[in-house]
Amino acid sequence: AVQRGKMTEDQMKATIALVDGTTELDAFSDCDIVIEAIAEELEIKLDYFRQLDTIAPRHAILASTTSSLPVISLAAATERPEQVAGMHFFNPAPVMKLVEVVKTVRTSEETADAVFALAGKLGKHPVVCPDRAGFIVNALLFPYINDATRMLESGYATAEDVDTAMKLGCGHPMGPFALADIVGLDVSLQIIQTLYQEFRDPYYAPAPMLEHLVTAGFLGRKTKRGFYTY
Repeated sequence: AVQRGKMTEDQMKATIALVDGTTELDAFSDCDIVIEAIAEELEIKLDYFRQLDTIAPRHAILASTTSSLPVISLAAATERPEQVAGMHFFNPAPVMKLVEVVKTVRTSEETADAVFALAGKLGKHPVVCPDRAGFIVNALLFPYINDATRMLESGYATAEDVDTAMKLGCGHPMGPFALADIVGLDVSLQIIQTLYQEFRDPYYAPAPMLEHLVTAGFLGRKTKRGFYTY
């Protein structure tokens, strides 16, 4: 940010001074809100929330940045389900303004209001959504990517032509394949699988090509190959 002229050297140092790094969960024993952002795997998150529940103060809110997992499952792992909510940031978080504030059937209005207010203080634009797979954005976005993959594997159109059509025809900043390569094909597949598992609708069944690419280790930009080669 300093190199790009977004902030001064002094501003950078002042910002870094606000951050305390730790690898110990006990450091969360005096927090008012804890925002979890660990691996997008339910069992790992459940174990983390169980531990946080015994460490964080009783008044503390526990929030998750999960992009698709059921927040109610995390809430049920604690003794404070009314104080658990989703707080889904979008990548890259420093740039993207949207935050989805996810309310479960147990989330209290006070908790939802506090998370909503915190997002606003962080300079984000929060929206409230129910606790269902994909929330708002991913419930619309990843079926679109999945449909594009079906179109590609059927030979209907090339990846390049689909991406160009969606950019020039719909005004999207990038097409579905370029976007999936940035997000990660493994992440895309995980979200689509979560949608399918919740709704049991064949429409959400992952495209075989996407599954095969992930199995082959072609995960997008991070592996130098996905729908495109980098």
